[in-house]
Amino acid sequence: MLLTLNKNRNTRLFLLLASLLGATGVALGAYGAHGLTKWASPAQVDYFQLAVLYQLLHAITLLAVSILSLFVSSRLLLASQIFFVTGIVCFSGSLYLYVFTGTKALAMVTPLGGLALIMAWLLLATVFIKKSKKC
Repeated sequence: MLLTLNKNRNTRLFLLLASLLGATGVALGAYGAHGLTKWASPAQVDYFQLAVLYQLLHAITLLAVSILSLFVSSRLLLASQIFFVTGIVCFSGSLYLYVFTGTKALAMVTPLGGLALIMAWLLLATVFIKKSKKC
C-alpha cells in the first residue's frame, strides 16, 4: 500500500511543524552556545539550554508520532500531536522569552507547557494500549 502525505493534511502539518521545530531548535542551540553566553547570566544560559533540549527531544518525538499517524488512524494520536506542539511552544517558548526579556510574568506558562507534554505522552501511551487490546 502506497501512502502519500496528500491524503492527510494533519499529518503534513505536523511533519512540517516537527521539521521547523527541529530546525529552530538547532539554530537556537547554536545561538545559546555561541552568542547567549556573551550577555546572559549562567542561570539564563541554563534555562535556555533546557528549553532547547526539550524542544529538540519533543520535535523528534513529534516527527515519529506524525510518521506513525500515516499507519495508525486515531483521534488520540491527533490529540497527542496537538499537545506536543502546545507543550513545546509553552514550555520552551516561555523559557526563551524569560531569558530574552527577563519577564517573570510568563512563569506560569512553563509548567503548563510541561503538563501539555506529559499529556501528549499519556495520550500516545493510550493509543498503544488501545491498539494492543485489539490484537
